[in-house]
Parts: sequence; structure tokens; C-alpha cells
Amino acid sequence: MKSSHLVLALTSIGALGFLGIMADSSHVAAQQKDQSARPSGSDITFAHKAAQGGMAEVKLGHLAEQKGSSDAVKLFGKEMVTDHTTANDTLKGVASKEGITLPPAMNAADKMTYARLSRLSGAEFDRAYADDMVKDHEADISEFQKESDGGKNEALQNFATQTLPTLQHHLENAKAMQSAVGK
Repeated sequence: MKSSHLVLALTSIGALGFLGIMADSSHVAAQQKDQSARPSGSDITFAHKAAQGGMAEVKLGHLAEQKGSSDAVKLFGKEMVTDHTTANDTLKGVASKEGITLPPAMNAADKMTYARLSRLSGAEFDRAYADDMVKDHEADISEFQKESDGGKNEALQNFATQTLPTLQHHLENAKAMQSAVGK
């Protein structure tokens, strides 16, 4: 009788040990899932570049509205302000939920572009702005496509995928603007 109690006790201890191992492994699996959902270094770099680029588009769009001599440039500038303000706000929400701190200002290259364009006027401004917008949107589309196709963080990947058609539309409009101002 004592041996049956001993077997029962050992079986119970074994079962508890097994359940403990299972609990530990499910805890580890949950931690791994949480870690895989966290933004990777490339996701964070994408978010930073997208935020800085978006700020630049808005600021340069305001400049185009003020300094543009053609209606095509002024309208494109207005479109940049509207669309990139919306995208910036969306990115801020995603970044906040994902624990990413976005840069507070444009990067140095965009500041230099702004300074250069702000010294121009008339048709010279229009051509330079149009050229910059074509180059910039080609680069943006490449970065957003890369994040859309291979981003590790689902929220940032979705942001890139949803924003991509707008950027492609901007590129079409930038090329049309470039033609209109006589490249």
C-alpha cells in the first residue's frame, strides 16, 4: 500500500514537473513572439527616415506654395503639405504604439535643400523644386517598397504598404510638374 502511494506521489511530482516545463516553454514562446514583433534596427531606421522625409516634404511644400511661379508648382506644394501631414500623423501614431521615438526635425541634407531652394525664385525655383521632388519621390518609393516587402514589424510594414500608392501618385505628379516647368 505504501508503494502505491509512493508511485502516485512520484507520478504527481512528475506531472507537476512536466506542467512546469510546458509553462516555461509557453512563456519562452510568448517572449519570442513579443521580441519578433518589436521593431528591428532596419524598421527603426525606416521610421526615422520616413519621419524626417515627411517633415521635409511639408516644409518644402509650404515653400513651393509661397515661392512657386507656376500653378503646377503651387498645387503640387499644397498636395505635399496635405498628404505628408496626414502620413506624418499616421507614422507618429504607429511609432508611439511601437515604442519608437521619432526625430524632431529634418535631417541635414533636407535642411540644405530647403536653404538652397529658399534662395531661388521664379522659373529657377520651379525647375529646381520639380527636379528635387522627382528624385526624392523615386528614393522614397524605393525605401517604402523595401519596408513593405521585408519589414519585420507588422505595423511599420502596413504603414509602408498603405503609404506607397500615395508616393507613387506623387511621383507621377512630380514628373508632370517637371514637364510643365520646362525641364
